[in-house]
Amino acid sequence: MTQPILQIENLQTHFFTDRGQVPAVDGIDIIVKKGEIVGIVGESGCGKSVTSLSVMRLVPNPPGKIVGGAIKFKGEDLVSASEKRMRELRGNEIAMIFQEPMTSLNPVYTIGDQIGEAVRLHTKASKKEAKQRAVEMLKKVGIPRAEAIVDEYPHQLSGGMRQRVMIAMAMACDPELLIADEPTTALDVTIQAQILDLMRKLNEESQTAIMMITHDLGVVAEMCHRVVVMYAGNIVEEGDVRTILKEPKHPYTIGLLNSIPKMEETKERLYSIPGNVPIPGSLKVGCRFAPRCEHATDQCRTEMPALKTVGEGHRSRCWLNE
Repeated sequence: MTQPILQIENLQTHFFTDRGQVPAVDGIDIIVKKGEIVGIVGESGCGKSVTSLSVMRLVPNPPGKIVGGAIKFKGEDLVSASEKRMRELRGNEIAMIFQEPMTSLNPVYTIGDQIGEAVRLHTKASKKEAKQRAVEMLKKVGIPRAEAIVDEYPHQLSGGMRQRVMIAMAMACDPELLIADEPTTALDVTIQAQILDLMRKLNEESQTAIMMITHDLGVVAEMCHRVVVMYAGNIVEEGDVRTILKEPKHPYTIGLLNSIPKMEETKERLYSIPGNVPIPGSLKVGCRFAPRCEHATDQCRTEMPALKTVGEGHRSRCWLNE
């Protein structure tokens, strides 16, 4: 059994607002092992990005705060780690690819400077060595004319190129854990396929563990080994990808899979789960999916089900599985 690179235990990240305390992430457990790609899926507002920011200790404070639980990276608890220690880890052993590369790259620095900064910070390389490493990384992520691109600015590149630069920057110090927050959201389909291909190659060649946050189940089917389905700050189902896609047990997972258009079917209307994700903290009792679930009973509305084993390595949070 490989030792987990990342172990999230009962993580609770809350936001303190004018409306009171809002539990964005409410007691979740996730394990990521070396060389494994774990997908975290769910609709917008279910707590996926807050989970990733919590691991990086980048939740804006105020208003956000990790109020409970542990985040263990190779056995070391990051929740109690100092800011100095986090700066040593970020970009070095744990790296993150953010959703929108234009807001993550600094418009006034060249591409080479931005990739080189991480290299110089963590490896004590000279400016010349850092630039060479930046060129090497740009070539690795399939950017043509890498020697010229290092001296260009983010606005001179297309969206797909900028996302590749983000991946090059994240991988510059050979991290052991890569967190990808919707890495292909704003890209067209061909570029999306290339970016995913690139990440898979990095995972296979360097055995980099990847925690991939997405709402695209097609990406999960293609990329991930295991998948965690989140809803309203909770994990509602988890298991290996094949099991979740072939035999989903939770009504929410079933609803997500039914929402995907199928090539062989012609339908007047595509299926969508009725209603919306509840505002975090608005449902105090019962299963959080109950208001949108067609199978909900009185027990679902009054008692919160536990996340229980329903098969080998497969867990679901639903009274229907009892």
